[in-house]
Amino acid sequence: MKKTYLSVAVVCLLGASLLGSSCIGSFQLTNKLLSWNRQIGNKFVNELVFFAFWVLPVYEVSALADVLVLNSIEFWSGNNPVASGTKVIEGNDGRYLVDCDGKGYTITSESDGSVVRLDFDADEQTWSVNAGGETHKFLTFVDDSHVSMPGLDGQMHTVELSQQGVYAYQQMVGGASFAMAR
Repeated sequence: MKKTYLSVAVVCLLGASLLGSSCIGSFQLTNKLLSWNRQIGNKFVNELVFFAFWVLPVYEVSALADVLVLNSIEFWSGNNPVASGTKVIEGNDGRYLVDCDGKGYTITSESDGSVVRLDFDADEQTWSVNAGGETHKFLTFVDDSHVSMPGLDGQMHTVELSQQGVYAYQQMVGGASFAMAR
């Protein structure tokens, strides 16, 4: 009889934690698993692995871990423990280590050891870059369809998040920098 009360209490507690947090979350663990599956081979191999992972409940367990634990941690702390980690990026001019800590990114060049830090300030809704000891804001969310970005004149310019808005910003910055490079 005690096992029944304990089971009911655990189910009620888990249900209350889900209802209380109202967190959709980023489902980092499940997304990383799906991303890995997409990279292992052709579409037939991917489909077989996908099917096998549903039969063996790998996807179910990862989704359950995201829903019950990881997304709740992300909601209350502001970062997801699975989102953290280091990735290696192969660029045209060398390899870069990109370390994500859930609040931003640290990019380290393997060739010269230079470090650039990208940080997101959730209160101000602003991305900033720190390179060579100097920090500069480079993108601020104004609303759902506009951001504020710096121009060559040093002033912040509002950019519409549309194909036309991005193209106009590229023309303003790209055209002016091209003229200066001559």
